[in-house]
Amino acid sequence: MNFSDILKKSFVEGYASSALSVKSILLCMVITILISAYIFILYRVINRQSFYNKNFNISLPAMAVITAAIILTIQSSIIISLGMVGALSIVRFRTAIKDPMDLVFLFWSISVGIVCGAGFAVIAVIASLVLTCGILLANWLPIAKAPQILLVNSDSFENEKEIMEIVGKYCSLHRVKARNLTKDHLDMAIEVRVKEEAQLVKELMKLKAIVSASLIAHDGEVTF
Repeated sequence: MNFSDILKKSFVEGYASSALSVKSILLCMVITILISAYIFILYRVINRQSFYNKNFNISLPAMAVITAAIILTIQSSIIISLGMVGALSIVRFRTAIKDPMDLVFLFWSISVGIVCGAGFAVIAVIASLVLTCGILLANWLPIAKAPQILLVNSDSFENEKEIMEIVGKYCSLHRVKARNLTKDHLDMAIEVRVKEEAQLVKELMKLKAIVSASLIAHDGEVTF
């Protein structure tokens, strides 16, 4: 046996994996499914988007189970692990993630699959509990309130000053975001932070030439 054979033998023996029993595989899958189901429920509870993305939420537990299966397969053989790395390198995900919280939940789901597949389910449980406490605490704290958008339509562009006086009376924050003027028409979009919403709209509608006044809430960036 020459030096090359000895090196190959030591390499293969050094990376040889212990055989996985059906019991250990099923246990890993059950724990992964339980934690991923918890992620599924938590995402539904704290989701603030106007349109709940059910397909994305379903993909979270599916992603965790798939990742756990990949990690379990990699443990069985160094050859399979190298082949799987090459196969997965050609996969491209082109779905845009618009909400940063969706990215957090996606990475959380993948991490649970990796950790459980590697046999460290306790770490996955503890990390999930810590992350849940952090998300719920940050979600509960009144850090800032998202402003609203006030849309005002008027048949005259000469009463903008009166509109802004009423807005300033009721709003602690007001900022004109858009102003569209025609020969005899005025459309305004004003970013406002207001408590007495109904009173603001009612007083605006009392002005002469006001056609409509709408107050729209949104879940975008907050203004401090």
